[in-house]
Amino acid sequence: MQCLPGWSGLLQSRSPERPVKTGVKPVGLLACAGRFPIAFAEKARDCGIPVVCVGVAGMADPALKEICTEYHTLHRASLGFLLRTFRRGGVERWTMAGKFHKHMLYQPWRWVQLVPDWRMVRFYFFRKRRANNDDSLLLGLIAEFRDHNLECVSSLDLVPELLVREGVLTRRKPSAAEQQDITVGWNLAREMGRLDIGQSVMIRERAVLAVEAIEGTDRAIERAGELCSRSGFVVVKVAKPGQDRRFDVPTVGTDTIETMHRAGAKVLAIEAGQTILLDEAQTVALADRYGITIAALGTPPRT
Repeated sequence: MQCLPGWSGLLQSRSPERPVKTGVKPVGLLACAGRFPIAFAEKARDCGIPVVCVGVAGMADPALKEICTEYHTLHRASLGFLLRTFRRGGVERWTMAGKFHKHMLYQPWRWVQLVPDWRMVRFYFFRKRRANNDDSLLLGLIAEFRDHNLECVSSLDLVPELLVREGVLTRRKPSAAEQQDITVGWNLAREMGRLDIGQSVMIRERAVLAVEAIEGTDRAIERAGELCSRSGFVVVKVAKPGQDRRFDVPTVGTDTIETMHRAGAKVLAIEAGQTILLDEAQTVALADRYGITIAALGTPPRT
């Protein structure tokens, strides 16, 4: 296990049995859905960094309660709660990890369900930004925290080993036709990322079946499966041009492979060094079992 000495100026190796050393400043973690927050919290624990975690209710994995130094549940859209919790915990730097289910923001009676505090109302309705896409909202949130002396850092600075290596990771390699679909999908996915629409495109025979938007990758894959009648297609998922690694880094894992298997997808093409691959051994083994290809490309495929 390697801890990066530059991260937050705090990292130090220790065995899991040793307590956190006195004087090590905690890091704040805003945790949403998926395995990524757990991977981050486990690495921080092993490096001796206290973690003050705020988990979004209904999204964050309950296992975080046993891993983090402090765990608090965010039951409502309260920026004030987040700021107070981090400040009381002695946090100066914080990070976010996991998938936020943004479609919740557009449900009927959303503000009754979310119960926002005044800080959130002011941030959402009165803080200037060009749009309500992911980048604009999250950069605005980072700026709001910075106004209160809380600096957002990239969680990947602590767990860079989660970024996928280049190459075909599975036994099955893409066919010539699938390579063509990867090329078409790659260019389209990159453009969708540039427009901040989504990161994934589903392709068959060089035609677009589905494009990811607010619903997320898994549901877009399911939609493509419905349209393609389980006859096989390619999933391409890439980072946005100039991807800000503090948030919204493309992430895949066993759940992605399970969704692809149910939908009938045969190839997952991702960007090496820019995509988080969770539980790599288990994910690759599952893909091999289902006959699914995982290809991580270091450079854009040639047109």
